[in-house]
Amino acid sequence: MSIPDVTELTLEEKASLTSGASFWYTKPVERVGVPAIMVTDGPHGLRKQREGGDHLGIGDSVPATCFPPAVGLGSSWDVDLIHRVGEALGTETSIENVAVLLGPGINIKRSPLCGRNFEYLSEDPIVSGVLGAAIDQGIQSKGVGTSLKHFAANNQENDRMRASSDVDPRPLREIYLRGFQRVVEDAQPWTVMCSYNRINGVYASEDPWLLTQVLRDEWGYEGLVVSDWGAVNERVPGLAAGMDLEMPSSNGATDAQIVAAVQDGSLDESVLDVAAGRVLDLVRKAQDGAGSVAGPLDVDAHHALAREAAGRSIVLLKNEALRPAQGPVLPLAKDANVAVIGEFAASPRYQGAGSSMINPTRLDNALDEIRALATGDVAYAQGFSNALQVPDDDAAALRTEAVAAAAAAEVVVLFLGLPARLESEGYDRDDIDLPAAQLELLDAVLAANPNTVVVLSNGGVVALPFAGRVPAILEGWLLGQAGGGATADVLFGDVNPSAKLTETIPVRLEDTPAYLDFPGEFSHVRYGEGLFVGYRWYDARRMDVAFPFGHGLSYTTFAYGDAVAQVDADGDLEVTVAVTNTGDRAGHEVVQVYTGLAGSQVQRAPRELKAFAAVALEPGETQTVTLTVRRKDLAYWDIRADRWIVEGGSYTVSVGASSRDIRSTAEATIEGDVFTLPLTRASSMGEVLRHPVAGPIVQSMIAQAMGGVADSAASIMPEGVDMSKMMESFPIGRIGMMAGLAGDGAGASPEMIDGLIAMANAGGVPAQA
Repeated sequence: MSIPDVTELTLEEKASLTSGASFWYTKPVERVGVPAIMVTDGPHGLRKQREGGDHLGIGDSVPATCFPPAVGLGSSWDVDLIHRVGEALGTETSIENVAVLLGPGINIKRSPLCGRNFEYLSEDPIVSGVLGAAIDQGIQSKGVGTSLKHFAANNQENDRMRASSDVDPRPLREIYLRGFQRVVEDAQPWTVMCSYNRINGVYASEDPWLLTQVLRDEWGYEGLVVSDWGAVNERVPGLAAGMDLEMPSSNGATDAQIVAAVQDGSLDESVLDVAAGRVLDLVRKAQDGAGSVAGPLDVDAHHALAREAAGRSIVLLKNEALRPAQGPVLPLAKDANVAVIGEFAASPRYQGAGSSMINPTRLDNALDEIRALATGDVAYAQGFSNALQVPDDDAAALRTEAVAAAAAAEVVVLFLGLPARLESEGYDRDDIDLPAAQLELLDAVLAANPNTVVVLSNGGVVALPFAGRVPAILEGWLLGQAGGGATADVLFGDVNPSAKLTETIPVRLEDTPAYLDFPGEFSHVRYGEGLFVGYRWYDARRMDVAFPFGHGLSYTTFAYGDAVAQVDADGDLEVTVAVTNTGDRAGHEVVQVYTGLAGSQVQRAPRELKAFAAVALEPGETQTVTLTVRRKDLAYWDIRADRWIVEGGSYTVSVGASSRDIRSTAEATIEGDVFTLPLTRASSMGEVLRHPVAGPIVQSMIAQAMGGVADSAASIMPEGVDMSKMMESFPIGRIGMMAGLAGDGAGASPEMIDGLIAMANAGGVPAQA
């Protein structure tokens, strides 16, 4: 049966469509054949619960493939791989007859303390936007929808239901909204999920600027806006703002509020028609896509994809020789005598806590997988316990056992990380330190055997005070159900690591950009670092970091040729560079393009990521890699005109293996947008002199009317004082005062100034809204 038009529904039926029937289902309208559809949690797996299941538990969820969460998968930087994972997620969603998978999450990692960082991709909006679009497109290619979340500026869990993210316009647009804009424009997700928090004092769920002006009018969004579960503050203002569907059910309470508002004239029924129509459109899409994928699920194939994705998510942070005459510690020889130490090796931490918890179809652990690949002896010692309370005697016994195993081995693989209780949806972390018991164990193991490889399991970055004392570190993040096998693959070299950091690992928490403004106070969080989030902050301040954004090593090496940057016919910047695998193993290199503009008229970071590509190369192979920097991604948000502006000038284009490993640079001249602000009496002399019409006229006026002032000032000013710089910020409307001091007040009368302003504004190009 076809889905009816909204005109065929009664007022009460239309209102009923704008809230859920239960926790996971929309409301049906049986009279006209509108079915209920199911939406459910993601984003790195399908968390479909049977009716009546609790929101956060996983015991009642159907088994599904748990792919690496975003913290890991994003580190692959591989658009094609992420698209394939998206296709697999879409397949499982379709098989289970679910209409919308709630993800991806692309919020910016503003602080490493955010308890939900494991669900997010990066501290950079280009990475978040490009990879978010890839997973979105992959999922929706299977006839099911996504829910882009959490819109917007949702960068902490503390007080998340009401805290106001107080963000200035430039960082809001350039950092916190830019990734959402990329996904909306490139992928058109079926739904966008508005966040719990307020933005500059207004709840996201009832913000017409956010949900209508920006999302729809500026970005051209065509889908439905759904609330995060429980994010509705006031339903009728939310509906008017553009928040179409409230989830979960309000048991009819808010439906009645909407009906009453229409009846008393405080809400125009056309507003309700639009929202109900969007719900009907979503139901139509779900109906059209239903059955796109026939079951049953190929569990083995999806587990294999999860293992591939996990292997591509592991970042090789460090890999050095223990002694100068030796080669790097990794990869391990399969016949080596290995001691595996650490509870995470046998009991993996593979996903984060909260609404994204998946009931996996199977679960590998690293210890078993290492033993499956090794031909030498593999001993195991627990080393530490993740239990909340561990008696001192028990901790000492575990440590003693681990030290004995380490001393007897050729090489130690030590698994360290964060227990699940330390990072979760719903609350933030207190610090970025590994548990003290684990650091004590590390010291003891290193004393017994310095040939130690550290493998980390964590959803957010951790401090690495031991980085200079161990020869090798693998950042394993949270790797999903096949992470154990993937870890073994990388340790033994069956998989060449190729992942790179999508967030900076700082030396100290105190060094981080948001340190003094996180998590805020009295339900307000001031984003005082402005544009300088992540690597932008560290680079602008020339600060030491433990490992920089974009960093990641390989078992092979890559050489870069000279980069060439040219502007194409569309105004985009095409960057080409030859990359060669100079080692003896096949591998992937993530080529990164950064741009900078010296002498910019606005504040900028020294370098900003604008494009990237993951390139597969055989030993000795060279590929010429072409990367496109979209012109729109070079734009800054001009707060004077409230619009994007591409500033003209000579841009430095840096191509590298990380934000601090630049291999080649080029220059590209970018033609700026034609943009002239209307002049007023408050316009500065500098602005007037740069105006194409007023500038030449004022130059002449200065020569005639201000000569005496300049001569007089020169006689009393110290030698070398630059009068032109002094006058740069002087308002044109007050120039008559200065002319009067020279005895020629008639030379710059208010009437003349007003005439000049009128002439300039009539002949100039007005600001565009």
